[in-house]
Amino acid sequence: MSCCTRYCIAETQFDTRRAESDLREYQRHGMDAVTGLLVAELQQRALQGHDLLDIGAGIGVIAAEMAMSGMAKATVVEASPAYLDVARRKVGSIYAHGHAQFILGDFALISGTLADADVVTLGRVVCCYPDAETLLQQAATRTRRMLAFTYPRDRWFVRAATWLENCWRRLRGNAFRTYVHLPRQMEAVLETAGLVRIAQRATSVWMLDVYERG
Repeated sequence: MSCCTRYCIAETQFDTRRAESDLREYQRHGMDAVTGLLVAELQQRALQGHDLLDIGAGIGVIAAEMAMSGMAKATVVEASPAYLDVARRKVGSIYAHGHAQFILGDFALISGTLADADVVTLGRVVCCYPDAETLLQQAATRTRRMLAFTYPRDRWFVRAATWLENCWRRLRGNAFRTYVHLPRQMEAVLETAGLVRIAQRATSVWMLDVYERG
């Protein structure tokens, strides 16, 4: 990933001010609804002592919550330096010394340098990535046991809101874009990789899918 592409886009959209704001929101009100669904679904599984790869981790909420549920190790991957700094502060002290790694980069490009993990998560990540199929394919490659990800529902009002947001960003000279990818195409990628969907949950705007190695 070069600085002129996704790093700079991530830094512009997810800067220090927004990272600190998200941290305050989490400290005051806890997880947002769809992240809460993801964490609750994983907490129902016997994952104590397992390791986590959290892709596009933001401020590290999933890794922090799963540490409190007995997850033994976490690798946090994030394309925004500001968000990764907050995640390091938030998550680094929760895991035992040396059991949390923080990696800056575009996961789809650096996945070959990362180790496999028992559990792989992508919380509100595919909506920020133009090539969801490549992203999920690389995520599945790193998955030993379970993969959970959230994405916008394929509904007209979600697509309309996404289109308006992108138009506003374009008018303001902001290169960041969001996407509503086709669920069937994402499902096909994961099934081809040998994963089987074992749970699906939804809010009015977001979907959560949980897959397990077949």
